[in-house]
Amino acid sequence: MNFIRIGIYFSVLTVLFSCAKKPKKIETNLTAADILGNPEYLAISYGGYREVTRDVQPTIPELKEDMKILAAMNVKILRTYNVHLAQASNLLAAISELQKEDPTFEMYVMLGAWIDCKNAWTELEPDHNLESERNAVEIKTAVELANKYPEIVKIIAVGNEAMVKWAASYYVQPSVILKWVNHLQELKKKGELPFDLWVTSSDDFASWGGGDTSYRTPDLEKLIKTVDYVSMHTYPMHNTYYNPQFWEVPDNEKGFTDLEKVDAAMLRALEFAKKQYQDVSAYVKSIDSTKTIHIGESGWTTISDGHYGKESSRAADEYKAGSYYKMMREWTNVEKISLFYFEAFDEQWKDSGNPIGSENHFGLINLKGQAKYAIWELVDAGVFEGLTRDSIVITKTYNGDKNALMQHVLVPPSASEKEEK
Repeated sequence: MNFIRIGIYFSVLTVLFSCAKKPKKIETNLTAADILGNPEYLAISYGGYREVTRDVQPTIPELKEDMKILAAMNVKILRTYNVHLAQASNLLAAISELQKEDPTFEMYVMLGAWIDCKNAWTELEPDHNLESERNAVEIKTAVELANKYPEIVKIIAVGNEAMVKWAASYYVQPSVILKWVNHLQELKKKGELPFDLWVTSSDDFASWGGGDTSYRTPDLEKLIKTVDYVSMHTYPMHNTYYNPQFWEVPDNEKGFTDLEKVDAAMLRALEFAKKQYQDVSAYVKSIDSTKTIHIGESGWTTISDGHYGKESSRAADEYKAGSYYKMMREWTNVEKISLFYFEAFDEQWKDSGNPIGSENHFGLINLKGQAKYAIWELVDAGVFEGLTRDSIVITKTYNGDKNALMQHVLVPPSASEKEEK
């Protein structure tokens, strides 16, 4: 009897040891419906460019470094923006390699297909009523990549801020986006794309009917019915300059401490984002009550020498950016809204002639490999242990000294202060 018990004991140990040696492989049949709106699958916008020009594409080893860092942050869905450069295909190859090296590695992609109008980014006048000839190539490439990596690409986004009219260099009419969304949906029906791949367009809240009623057109209604979900952008930070009423310190807060004024302004910024989301949701659901809405972009820069710096709205600093990140994550996680936070890492190509331009500093991690205030606690928790970016260990900005960080916090202007100017 004792020998039988000993035999069973060692058999159990053998099974446990065997299971420990073979990590459980991730499910490859998860769909966009499973991961979007799931707080266990944090989403983020990702570029990965290190240099001042996109002529230098991130390499597969660099992309794999970034993927390990983001996975350590519990990010499992990435958003990209175009397929005409090598970044997107390299990224998919990098993720595929990581999954072969480690069956438990999990990362999915919302693959962006860039859409332009005719003459966009040329010396000729943009023709917003006609589309670029290259759009067809962009869509074709996106289809090829989605079919090559069906276990990774779960969403295709047709265009980025391609319908909003302030994108004066390249915007198109909604009919163009509708045309390509219909095309992709038809490919799904024919079995030429995975049937559970979701198709959307990622655009400003106004483009989805959440603001100016002039955007509410029959083609937009058709588009809302045709996409699998709506991907909207909201940027209270930009509105601290362009629509600053919510940002200015009201008279009843004049007696607040500087920090109280900042915190109160950030709460109003959160409410601003919520209101834009609610406005889009109300309009979209009036067209199609079954449609879900997720946030394809929202973020806050940490440096600005222009509209958001000390001579203007005073919105840009790490404390505010960190507050916004934490509040937005908390709200969207509770409400089961996917938030593709903008963005993972600082990129310096966006305003290459101005190192302290706001567009270069939206990342959660800067180009020195330093985690910004928004994610200091992740450094403290040791999630980056053993990981590097460009051979640099991930540390905290300001050497983790919050008092030093707070010396750079700017108090929003009051309405009366602006009037005096």
